[in-house]
Amino acid sequence: MEIQKCTTLDEARVAIDVVDREIVELIARRNEYIKQIAHFKTSVEEVKAEGRISDVISKVRAQAISLDLSPNLINDLYIRMIDGMVESEIEELNNAKSF
Repeated sequence: MEIQKCTTLDEARVAIDVVDREIVELIARRNEYIKQIAHFKTSVEEVKAEGRISDVISKVRAQAISLDLSPNLINDLYIRMIDGMVESEIEELNNAKSF
């Protein structure tokens, strides 16, 4: 992970804005894959995939620790993101069934 050394507050804020845009783009990209996954599933129970969710949370918590980032912060962010994406996936599943 490469972090530039900022020399002013404005420079640091611009760098943060760039990272924020990248984060949102990555979340949108993840969500598009979630929508694709819905087409491989046949039920809401499959969408909810508790085991898979636990696996994802475990992996991102470990990555957070390795990057000296709060695993609880990442846990909370991912739980919230996954909850929203599960809703999106259920909607996609229901739309696919209606065709």
